Amino acid sequence: MNSAATATIQGEDSIGVEVIFQLLFKELKQSTKASERNCHDVATRIAAEVYRICTESKRIQASGAIENSAMTLAKHRLQQCIRYYQLGSNRGRVELHSTLSAIIYRYINPPQKQLSYQGRLTIIEDFLQSFYLEALNAFRRENQLGSAYRPQTLLELAEYMAFTERYGKRRIPLPGRQQQLIILRAQTFSQQQPPETSVDIEQASEGSANEADGSWEEPAVQQLRSAMATQAEPEPEEDTLRSVVITELLNYLEQRQQNDCADYFSLRLQDLSAQEIESILGLTPRQRDYLQQRFKYHLIRFALLHRWELVHEWLEASLPTNLGLTPQQWQAYTAELDEKQRSLLDMKQQGEPDEKIAKTLGLSMAQLQKRWFKILEQAWEIRNSLVSGSGASTHE
Repeated sequence: MNSAATATIQGEDSIGVEVIFQLLFKELKQSTKASERNCHDVATRIAAEVYRICTESKRIQASGAIENSAMTLAKHRLQQCIRYYQLGSNRGRVELHSTLSAIIYRYINPPQKQLSYQGRLTIIEDFLQSFYLEALNAFRRENQLGSAYRPQTLLELAEYMAFTERYGKRRIPLPGRQQQLIILRAQTFSQQQPPETSVDIEQASEGSANEADGSWEEPAVQQLRSAMATQAEPEPEEDTLRSVVITELLNYLEQRQQNDCADYFSLRLQDLSAQEIESILGLTPRQRDYLQQRFKYHLIRFALLHRWELVHEWLEASLPTNLGLTPQQWQAYTAELDEKQRSLLDMKQQGEPDEKIAKTLGLSMAQLQKRWFKILEQAWEIRNSLVSGSGASTHE
């Protein structure tokens, strides 16, 4: 290990970074197929990063729990790295791209332009390509790697993608508030601000050096992009659907001028605690609870009415699979429906258009939608009922 990784984190408690290194090294060897040398290098870099954070953080130093903080940081970084490793190069890229896109979606909105949904996705794609380069440069700099370094193994690629996610979520102190680094970058990119503004943000991000010391034409970066986007393994359908569901829901909220719900959803996607969400949005616990209930209302409307086919396909609960119910559940469920509801469900399963269904049943379109909402809601409740023995779905 290098000198930083053999040091001791000083404080009321102290822990040798060698202990953290051995934990990381052992877990990487057990959880991956990477070579011992590869596991050693990655474990060394993670341990050194943990040492640096615990040494420089005034909050951690003042907490009196240095050892616990160090171990928590190390395990979190280890879990992120292994998760991306298990996803693989293509699925990992989809997950990273989806996560970062959801964070910045609300902030990619060039002034004096009314972007279409697809137009915004195109700008997000352009922005993230430059951000991936910035993250690569930051990874090289913070780990004291040469300018030619690039991830060459799946484990190194997983390490880089985990770092990129954390890098984007870094909190940058600004007057009276904190903001995530990737949001600041997205705002600058979107507003096409002059170079001076970018320099100011660079200085705010804890003295980071100039990120624009390379380009996407650099051969090393081209190889990195190729590795991240490799088609060696097919892109799983559920990852594509997850990304579509997220962006469609954000678009749905924006169209209904529910900007605060969209912000809340973006923060929820980052697994932030209620207290962290309240701090970022400047809400009291009561206000956050009200916002949460309002978001839930719109989420249900989106999932059971606006884009029910997309959502149910993603949940593997579409009509061809009897709305995700077991044969026993389906039998009990249909027995509870009235005659018009059963007819509506049968015609939906046969692929009949709504106009024909409404005419056949003597309903207006509004009445048809209301009845269909109720049918889907009943199936949703059965799938998520504790009585079903499966508990709530992690998707729902």
